[in-house]
Amino acid sequence: MNVTSDIAAGQEEIQSLRRRMHSNPELGFEETQTADLIAETLASWGIEVHRGIGRTGVVGVLRAGNGTRSIGLRADMDALPMQEANTFAHHSQNGGKMHACGHDGHVAMLLGAARHLARARDFDGTIVFIFQPAEELGEGAKAMIDDGLFEKFPVDAVFALHNLPGLPAGMFSVRPGAIYSSASGFRIRIIGVGAHAATPHMGKDPVFTAVQIYNALQGIITRAKRPADTAVISVTRFHAGEAGNAIPESATIAGTVRVLDIATQELIESQLRTISECIAAAHDCQVEFTFVHHCPAVINTPNEARFAAEVMKSIVGETNVDASVDKDLSLGAEDFAFMLLERPGAYAGLGNGNGEHRELGHAQGPCLLHNASYDFNDGILELGSRYWVELSRKWLAKSGTYE
Repeated sequence: MNVTSDIAAGQEEIQSLRRRMHSNPELGFEETQTADLIAETLASWGIEVHRGIGRTGVVGVLRAGNGTRSIGLRADMDALPMQEANTFAHHSQNGGKMHACGHDGHVAMLLGAARHLARARDFDGTIVFIFQPAEELGEGAKAMIDDGLFEKFPVDAVFALHNLPGLPAGMFSVRPGAIYSSASGFRIRIIGVGAHAATPHMGKDPVFTAVQIYNALQGIITRAKRPADTAVISVTRFHAGEAGNAIPESATIAGTVRVLDIATQELIESQLRTISECIAAAHDCQVEFTFVHHCPAVINTPNEARFAAEVMKSIVGETNVDASVDKDLSLGAEDFAFMLLERPGAYAGLGNGNGEHRELGHAQGPCLLHNASYDFNDGILELGSRYWVELSRKWLAKSGTYE
């Protein structure tokens, strides 16, 4: 059975599934109808289906031959809490919810691969299709792992694919090592003594203290850590008081920390706490400090990243694969990182184009991820499915390493 022609023959069905999901977006751990659609579709193709892994996650298992090797393929399926600006026929029917990151397309590409592999069964081993909830919450991958994902469905390696707006449609991107940062959150609550705005000496001003802390935080980046270590500290919330003539009793600043290694993360956490407590003490205020680790960094294992790159090159040619180790890193976060802590693997990108595929063109703004006018490019569905098929067949047929 010819891979390209068979995948192409199923594209009308796969595109229809993608657009059904786009019009019915569901948020993290609420993807019940999406999970129903995925499970029913997989079952109709004769694929073994398991539900409720990580609350709303779906796992499909397909075996052929007598091979002992196995591979995991992951697609995220949740939407974002955003109001869609698009007006095309498949726009969101759920107010305040939107597939603005292309997870509908990720699911569709993996379903396209599952359809072909279930029909052809021309591989030797086990393929585990992982449809993950709650990626946008940074919690879905860990929830599936905590539910025994890799104990119930052992895999030798796990792979993920994400669309990349701005990268030409038809191009792939993958690299070994760190590609996305870890994500941590901090909250610093400064507790002082309220007073009338006309008599600040009668109180302990938490707003003034919070400003001093805020200004000192960037010194961690420029003076405490090594210049070569990538890191970002962003304060994203600052709240204090309600009245214009009263000094409040407390002020809160909060934000995010993005780093690529644990040592830098630990340094920043320590410095955040020390700076906050010492500056607060200098102004006779108290501090409640909270630091939460959300996602670790996404670190592709070298063999699997190189293997994925070779598969890509076999499909689209070397000039259409960006495998440079010198490309800019993203300080975005991805909870696929939790899976890479458990198994070797690689997270890769597939170009989504510049937005010209949209029915309204650029009329409503750029086609960027987490943008109200975003839409997945259906023109890359076939290519994404073919990547999954070729990756699975070649991984199961060989040793899984690239020399």
